[in-house]
Amino acid sequence: MDIIQKTLLEEVAGLHEVPEGAYNIRANGELDSRQTTANINIVTKEDKPGIDIIIAPGTKNESVHIPVIISQTGLKDLVYNDFIVGEDADVTIIAGCGIHNGGDQDSAHDGIHSFYLGKNAKVRYVEKHYGSGDGNGHNMMNPTTIIELAEGASMEMETVQIKGIDSTTRVTKARLRENSNLVIKEKIMTHGSQSAATDFTVDMDGAGSSANVMSRSVAKENSHQKFVSVINGNNRCAGHTECDAIIMDNASVTALPELTANHVDANLIHEAAIGKIAGEQLIKLMTLGLTEKEAEEQIVNGFLK
Repeated sequence: MDIIQKTLLEEVAGLHEVPEGAYNIRANGELDSRQTTANINIVTKEDKPGIDIIIAPGTKNESVHIPVIISQTGLKDLVYNDFIVGEDADVTIIAGCGIHNGGDQDSAHDGIHSFYLGKNAKVRYVEKHYGSGDGNGHNMMNPTTIIELAEGASMEMETVQIKGIDSTTRVTKARLRENSNLVIKEKIMTHGSQSAATDFTVDMDGAGSSANVMSRSVAKENSHQKFVSVINGNNRCAGHTECDAIIMDNASVTALPELTANHVDANLIHEAAIGKIAGEQLIKLMTLGLTEKEAEEQIVNGFLK
């Protein structure tokens, strides 16, 4: 790997060196390196681009890294990654994509990730997007995440997109069985003329299932964001969706939370708040010696922390 690719890898996966445990690193549309363990196998798909990550039942305290990095301008990368997590497993999955575009053509990565969690399995999934480059080409990412949670399974999904992605559309669809739990935490910042759209749909089919979808975002300059969250309570369940956004300059933000209760014991709540930084917050920090710009940056960083 060259220095640009190593920087991308550090940004999206926090890797300074080869990680311990299982990993699959994809660079410019091809396999760069891979390692498996006794409990985590990674297999290249034969019918389409992508991999199967197979985690054995009962696997504990293990992680798998599957970052994608693109430094070739004009590359359009598409992968289908399936995660089969066995019963009673408890693992962390670190994904993410970094694009460096120094040319005039658009570069893009579309990752379709499907998660199948067995009974009582637990997964913490972290996905970070990052873009850089001084060319005129755009950096684009359009991730799709499909989640199937079996009885008693739980998944926490953290997505972060703070810098350098010109256009993104994220689609997430989840189906929850009995006593399963899903938590989604999203953090987004856009600037310039960037656009970011997220579309979450959660079907709580099982009795005792629960879901919490939370989004925090900052829209600067002339950028646009759209947040759609659909929670369907189809059994005795508890669902919550929340969108908090800071709007600055000439940006625009749209929030569309939607709740549907198809069962008398479905307990569903939605919250949405969009607004500018409060003047008293700026004044308080400026009295401590910060400039207005420095005060804004500190507030934004704290909001997205």
